[in-house]
Amino acid sequence: MKAEYDLEDNTPIKHICEAVEAAHVKIQQDFEQINPVVAVNRKMRDFGIATDLMTIDCLRTGKRILLVLHDAEPNTADYQICHRNEDPGDEFNRIPLTTITPQTLYNWMRDTFSN
Repeated sequence: MKAEYDLEDNTPIKHICEAVEAAHVKIQQDFEQINPVVAVNRKMRDFGIATDLMTIDCLRTGKRILLVLHDAEPNTADYQICHRNEDPGDEFNRIPLTTITPQTLYNWMRDTFSN
């Protein structure tokens, strides 16, 4: 997976893209059955909502990791484990952006998608 998102170097979503790229490579090496599909959505900005979204999906299990990054809170991210074919719930977990590392994302993908 090579990210081509045309993002500014210092944006929170850029940090997440770089981390997920490294995690994606490792997860594919360690788990043949897991082939995550990663998408970045910046379209909410078109509607005046200063937020970026990232989804990490597993087509085999139907599970999704949803990350939400709000410009108003650039040092944190909201995340939720959900299903691809259902609307996300109202409850999100909050995590400091600095703790979203390739290893964190790898662990999330392993734990969420390998079951």
